[in-house]
Amino acid sequence: MNESMLLWSVLFGGIGLGFFSYGRKQKAVVPLVTGMVLMIYPYFVPSVTVLVIVGILLVLLPYFIR
Repeated sequence: MNESMLLWSVLFGGIGLGFFSYGRKQKAVVPLVTGMVLMIYPYFVPSVTVLVIVGILLVLLPYFIR
């Protein structure tokens, strides 16, 4: 794991924690699940490019699915 992978993982994990907290407080399923996925998926992604693309798509997901 290199530095950029670590920094992107921390960034998307922090955003995921925010989504998770919001989803739990508001009892909303989409932000809750998106937050859990954002916190877990960096462990399984092999490259930085895939990490960033999937992360951006997951961050945008709750805005399109309500």
